Amino acid sequence: MIKEGFVEVTGGKVWYQLHDQGTKNTPVIVIHGGPGSSHYSLQGLKVLSEQRPVLFYDQLGCGYSDRPIDTSLWQIDRFVEELGQLREALSLDEVHILGHSWGTTLAAAYMLTKPKGVKSVIFSSSCLSAPLWAEDQERNRQKLPKDVQETLKKCEENGTTDSQEYREATQEFNKNFVCRLDPWPEFLKKGAHLKNSEVYNMMWGPSEFHVTGNLKHFDCTSRLHEISVPTLFTCGRFDEATPEATKYYSSLTPNSKMHVFEESAHMPYLEETDEFLQVVRNFLKE
Repeated sequence: MIKEGFVEVTGGKVWYQLHDQGTKNTPVIVIHGGPGSSHYSLQGLKVLSEQRPVLFYDQLGCGYSDRPIDTSLWQIDRFVEELGQLREALSLDEVHILGHSWGTTLAAAYMLTKPKGVKSVIFSSSCLSAPLWAEDQERNRQKLPKDVQETLKKCEENGTTDSQEYREATQEFNKNFVCRLDPWPEFLKKGAHLKNSEVYNMMWGPSEFHVTGNLKHFDCTSRLHEISVPTLFTCGRFDEATPEATKYYSSLTPNSKMHVFEESAHMPYLEETDEFLQVVRNFLKE
């Protein structure tokens, strides 16, 4: 059974889709990346509904959810509140949480409000410290061809990050550290219209590796010891969310373990789908 609908949250309505095959196991909420992306690229995780209900939702401002123009809404605390409002509206008393990329930032911030009924958390390709992320991307940029590095630097200094040359140079970074499938999956291009670059720019910045938005100083590493539920950290070997950073986060989280997908960058759920699903299934079953 697939149930779709909208839930009223602060600032508007968010869209959700529940895949439920009648199993009695605790549902898993999938929190997408961005900010301002959508559930679209993660939709393949619906096969997890063979074991338990799977809930996707698009955060306010993107995907199939409302797109209000009030920019004061694009703050992490409101997204944390939104997740609580969604759970309450759908009577999700007990859940597992699977966050990807910015979804891990949001999941961690949510967990630090000490919500009731969260059985476990999966941090997939995590960003739990924006300053550490920025340092890692600086190192990653140095692995790109010299001319690409120079283009990125020049555009950032001149404020021309919306130019075609910056976009092309960014694609080089993405091919190395975001998704290593060549060619990129066609279906990803089809979901591009569901993104909201305004939310992304305001909260994050013009690119994955140039952090200028209001999350620039986000860092919850000093509080990871407060997350006591079973926790799984995963990343790709070539991930912009580096194995080193992931290992560091895991070392600070008491009840956690870690898995690296050896052939992947930032999208192991597309780059090594079978292994990703297996790792997630095994963890949730435990």
